Amino acid sequence: MPLVPILYEEFAVPIWRMEIDELTETLFVETRESQDRSVSFSAISLRDGGFSFKNIQIPERWLTGLETAYGGVLLLHFYEAENSPVHKGLMALNGLIGETLWSNFNLTFDHLSANGPVVYDNRIQPRKLFLPDVKTGATIRSYQPSIDSELRSFVIVPKLIAADGLPFAVVGVGTVEKLVHYHEHNYFRIVSLHALNQGQLSQLLFIFEETGPGEYREVFRDLLNDGIQKLQPEAFIVHKDRLIYIRKRSGLIMLKL
Repeated sequence: MPLVPILYEEFAVPIWRMEIDELTETLFVETRESQDRSVSFSAISLRDGGFSFKNIQIPERWLTGLETAYGGVLLLHFYEAENSPVHKGLMALNGLIGETLWSNFNLTFDHLSANGPVVYDNRIQPRKLFLPDVKTGATIRSYQPSIDSELRSFVIVPKLIAADGLPFAVVGVGTVEKLVHYHEHNYFRIVSLHALNQGQLSQLLFIFEETGPGEYREVFRDLLNDGIQKLQPEAFIVHKDRLIYIRKRSGLIMLKL
């Protein structure tokens, strides 16, 4: 039986960044419109593909973006200056409704631990790391590497393999580039590739199902980009049994494997 997406959302503007809250299994999406200099944020359940909120904006409409997510809270960052890539300041949003919980323009995110985000105060030198309460912003304690281990991520990025090493043949796509992105999940084999057809470069996604020893059948395919000028990075990620990918910059698709 062909696979059917549990989420197929076409945003009005390009998708810029995504973050997953491992504790609540929520996918947060940042979309960015360069013409009117605006940024929007959305929250989607990885369990059923439903939106918790969609296209919300904060008072800072441009110089902000996704930082991380933890325990049902989305952390946004600001920038040190308009022309600087350096992050400075944090704002926390309720991951279910998008409501602002707290903000602190003196804090900067360092990394995410199993016990929550690790941050530092820009005004204090040398830098001192600590854990804030993610729901209030209040300091809990100093960062302790021995107990604040890295949070386990279930995100899998496909590996790069030779196209002639695939266990099946991909037909009807033109000349395939020598390297493809590939991942195996249970009986499914997922591959994204670039193909040249009549001088046009395109990027495609295929899913094959193993039906027997050495036997495979195609159960899903999608055209991710066409008329592109250069090779694109990996086209999909897998989180547990969810396949997530972006189609033509603004389409977000999720399938249950």
